[in-house]
Amino acid sequence: MKLPSLNIANLKASFPLIQGGMSIRVSTSALAIPVANCGGIGVIGGSGIPPEELHQDIKKAKAETDGVVAVNIMYAMKDFYNLVMSSIDAGVDMIITGAGFSRDIFKIGKEHNTPIVMIVSSPALARMAEKLGAAAVIVEAKEAGGHLGTDKSLREIFPAIRKAISKVPLIAAGGITNGYEMAEMMDKYGADGIQIASRFVLSKECDVADEYKQAFLNAGKEDIVLTTSPVGLPGRAINNPFVRDMNAGIDMSAKKCPELCLKKCDHHYCINERLTKARDGDITDGLIFSGENTFKMDKILPVAEIFQRFKKQAEAVYKEGIGFTPTT
Repeated sequence: MKLPSLNIANLKASFPLIQGGMSIRVSTSALAIPVANCGGIGVIGGSGIPPEELHQDIKKAKAETDGVVAVNIMYAMKDFYNLVMSSIDAGVDMIITGAGFSRDIFKIGKEHNTPIVMIVSSPALARMAEKLGAAAVIVEAKEAGGHLGTDKSLREIFPAIRKAISKVPLIAAGGITNGYEMAEMMDKYGADGIQIASRFVLSKECDVADEYKQAFLNAGKEDIVLTTSPVGLPGRAINNPFVRDMNAGIDMSAKKCPELCLKKCDHHYCINERLTKARDGDITDGLIFSGENTFKMDKILPVAEIFQRFKKQAEAVYKEGIGFTPTT
């Protein structure tokens, strides 16, 4: 059965898939454009880069696709407000945010007619987001890469959040690697769509260094671990020498923070610096965020082929999910 479209506010994605917004120049317009062209929601990672650079990248994406272009901005960023306003000024279709909870972002979204999508990991935060005016809610579980708001699995936390949300679409995120799992989350658990990130790192269009992609391809299940982050949340990453030393308690802190990018930072290392190293190919000293199930993926594919595979697999088993039914 054909999968339904994903409708968020006045925006329509013909295929119910959001590409995760991986920051520090992992998810740029180079990735968001082909995703949007395939009918998904292409997302630019907006954290950890100057507002002017983000503005230009959004403008580039909007000029090269008629699809939906969003930006993901962590609330933990010191320049969160400037990044949000720069994105709106550039004409972004939607703002996705997490790693903290902002009430003011909903007022800004309403004022500028820009849908706000909140990433949560609990029913309480989901209810609050819906009440404050979120256009959609993303449920992100422990299987996700990067910063984590829970130690519970997607299939464990999703049902309770599904019961808590009745007025806006609910998106499943964390560890989804193929269309069969997509159909499972939509058909069995009632998700209105999915968000995936790690699969798109292993796309030809993702413009990280080849070494970064090879680290993904070479990772076994045991190589994907939890570590600490200056943001104040645990993070999931590939267990390279930097992560091993940090988890062993070796002092990795810089004498002076080169970025000063976070509202609150414990400074035990500079996350912007380490993510940039990884993005540029330093897989020894960089921080390589990765989803829990990255080890299941073994090929670098064009974005269009990733969509084709997800579509074929999902529609082969999808029947009729609980889905999102607006209340009156």
